[in-house]
Amino acid sequence: MWKSLGSLWPYLRKYRGGLALGIGSLLVKDALAAGLPIVIKYGVDSLTRGFQLRTVLQLAALLIGLSSLKGLFQYWMRVIIIGISRDIEYDLRNDLFGHLVELSQDFYSRYRTGDIMARSTNDLNAVRMMLGPGIMYWTETSVMLILAVIVMAHANLQLTLIALSPAPLVSVAVIFFGRKIHARFEHIQSMFSDISSKVQENLAGVRVVRAYAQEEAEVEQFERLNREYIRENIGLARIQGAFMPLLQALIGVTFLLVLWAGGRQLMQGKISLGSFVMFNTYMGMLIWPMIAFGWVINLMQRGTASLNRINEMIHQRPSIARPEGEVLQPSQYSAEVGFRHVSMRFGTREALNDIKLLVHSGETIAIVGHTGSGKTTLVSLIARMMDPTSGTVTFGGVDLRKFDPEDLRRQIGFVPQETFLFSATLAENIAWGVPDASIDQIRWAAGVAGLTTDIEGFPNGLDTVIGERGLTLSGGQKQRTAIARAILRNPRILILDDALSSVDTVTEEKILKSLATVMRDRTTILISHRVSTVQNAHRIIVLSHGSVVEIGTHEELQRRGGYYAELYQKQLLEEELEAI
Repeated sequence: MWKSLGSLWPYLRKYRGGLALGIGSLLVKDALAAGLPIVIKYGVDSLTRGFQLRTVLQLAALLIGLSSLKGLFQYWMRVIIIGISRDIEYDLRNDLFGHLVELSQDFYSRYRTGDIMARSTNDLNAVRMMLGPGIMYWTETSVMLILAVIVMAHANLQLTLIALSPAPLVSVAVIFFGRKIHARFEHIQSMFSDISSKVQENLAGVRVVRAYAQEEAEVEQFERLNREYIRENIGLARIQGAFMPLLQALIGVTFLLVLWAGGRQLMQGKISLGSFVMFNTYMGMLIWPMIAFGWVINLMQRGTASLNRINEMIHQRPSIARPEGEVLQPSQYSAEVGFRHVSMRFGTREALNDIKLLVHSGETIAIVGHTGSGKTTLVSLIARMMDPTSGTVTFGGVDLRKFDPEDLRRQIGFVPQETFLFSATLAENIAWGVPDASIDQIRWAAGVAGLTTDIEGFPNGLDTVIGERGLTLSGGQKQRTAIARAILRNPRILILDDALSSVDTVTEEKILKSLATVMRDRTTILISHRVSTVQNAHRIIVLSHGSVVEIGTHEELQRRGGYYAELYQKQLLEEELEAI
């Protein structure tokens, strides 16, 4: 527990001045609260010695003054400490998000989106509750208990020992129930992650769910997860329900013992009536700390369980990061890409096998091959989305691992196979990599990508909000938007991974003609299953089962009669059949 809480120390240290002020207000408030029963004692004792209105009014005014000051410091205690917990939550959320966007691709293959969302929201709120109300009430109850016990012991040691007699039982109950609450809450948070993941998957894939008429089946699965989640929460409520009454029962027994022993001493004249009233007032004041103690234990156990889940993500380190020592600038090297005996494995599956290839600066090459031949893996290595299992990928003859990945990716315009658009305007999506781009530059990029006619049909043109993941756009419009985004960056290397698969051949031809100017003197890598897309490339590389099996121009590969020639003949036949 203390090890995980240590990760919060940098955040607490940042606000140490405010925390000191808040804790100071808390101490003053508790000191004033501890002084109230003493005033009451003197008031009661003064009445037993003879009624004096002046004394009563003075003590009443003192009580009102102390209570008012107590309320004022209690207000500032809450405002300061709870406010700081919100500030820490803000900082922690920013740091967590900043860390998440820096993590490598392999992290997101291990953690589901819903799980990450649950840890970033629900768990973060539990940590905030631990830092705010948890720390505040923990300190308040501890200080109040110490002050009250000191005054009570000074007044009557025997009664104080009787009042503290249930303390060992309280400690045992706190330890036992605390462990139960921690384990149960950690499991509940894990189940909440499953529910979040289920919702996220169904919302993201709502079209598929509807297309396959699986609404009822998905609802049944969600109901099962939800039912299990509720059952675990009810189990936690039972534990908490047993914990709080047990504490209250121990408090009740303590009151009975104090009343019995204190009443006997009062009757025997060993203590004054004022002291007896003061003692019982302190006992009444200790009811809240003892009850709050159980609530605080609950908050602390929940908070530490959630903090462990958050720390699990924060302690993850990107597998692809800025190198230590001297960092080279890719802008100072040519846009030549090389693969030196590159192999790539995913578990037992070999995606690439001993790739030896050199793409010259300014050259346009095309990569073709059957599905699963390793085309996307190959170009992903250039942008260093992953590192090869063995071998070296170079940029300008230099190992990619000697560059900062962020600097390297600024040299590359990458249109991935799966287009991702943000819930923003069309213009904002095109300018995603160049936020300071002018409207004229955006229109130029859209024109090159063949979007001009489509933009004219949108209700607000470039200012049209395209919905989450570009929901309102067709597949072809999404791909062309992604192409416009890539070329607007004016990259030295342009990678189009099957980026024209969703457009018709006529539109494809127009886009390729527009791109011809952009691709000139720029290292360009095209991946496509269409011969019409790749036939004008300087060289065509054919992959099969992760190995390079053919390299040549369109005409050279046709004459060899291999995979590429067969692909070309099949597509010619398909075009002839469509024309009939």
